[in-house]
Amino acid sequence: METRKLGNSGLEVSALGLGCMRMSFGDNPTDKQEMLNFMHKAVERGITFFDTAEVYGPFTNEELVGEALEPFRGRVVIATKFGFKHGEDGPRPGTGLDSRPEQIKRVAEESLRRLRVHAIDLFYQHRPDPEVPMEDVAGAVQDLVRQGKVKHFGLSESSAEQIRRAHAVQPVAALQSEYSIWWREIEENAVLATCEELGIGLVPYSPLGRGYLTGKVDERTTFANADIRSRNPRFTQEAMKANWGVVELLERIASQKNATPAQIALAWLLAQKPWIVPIPGSRRLERLDENNGAVNIHLTADDLSEIKTAMSKITVMGNRY
Repeated sequence: METRKLGNSGLEVSALGLGCMRMSFGDNPTDKQEMLNFMHKAVERGITFFDTAEVYGPFTNEELVGEALEPFRGRVVIATKFGFKHGEDGPRPGTGLDSRPEQIKRVAEESLRRLRVHAIDLFYQHRPDPEVPMEDVAGAVQDLVRQGKVKHFGLSESSAEQIRRAHAVQPVAALQSEYSIWWREIEENAVLATCEELGIGLVPYSPLGRGYLTGKVDERTTFANADIRSRNPRFTQEAMKANWGVVELLERIASQKNATPAQIALAWLLAQKPWIVPIPGSRRLERLDENNGAVNIHLTADDLSEIKTAMSKITVMGNRY
């Protein structure tokens, strides 16, 4: 597995990371031991970058990742996140945001314990909190960096202005935002350009469009209630049918490269910038191996031009949330 550096931070990770959320949250239940073994196999295959968050569960995903990767401490990079309001049973999406400095520091202490590490490699603000200035958020993480409890500061789904304000206080190593061949908003709102200017790495989540860009999900697919796609506007029967042109494009390029649509979607992201590290989620070894194969696919300038022209003629149906 090749490695990449996330911007100017010096943080070096595998060219593809692994999103761990669905191993215990947002999908059908899994067997814990199978997921522990799966992460061990991922490390064996060269994956060194693992993504989790306290809100996944809540807490159970961090615990799973911490247990799985404890034997590899010092050889892998674990990213986790803070920023959701805590209720009686912890943070949950939809319950509000909380990035007050005192809360950030409480979350850090608990994440350190669950992840079984002495320092959090990459600590993201999960979502911008309109009630807390970015300078205060960055200052709180800066305190944690100085205390040796956090190594690198990250943001997620932040605007260009928010990135600049945070970065002026504490250097931002990486921005995590949704980015894929069918969701390219960061190209239009100055976020991608800001990352390049400031030397900030980009970590695209949902790089395979929550599975749709693999070509293995279509209008006939149904989702269990536990699967977050069952509530996603892009995964209605109508939207999946209307958006099939994106998959056909990927299939066309894939046929020329002896590859799969998923590999082309990931190779396209890797070709955009050398400091981009996608984190596709996976729970099956064959999918992990398929995704990893994208690192070896070279898309030419003509390939990229063909994809750009074709996508300019496609209007994707459905909001991403």
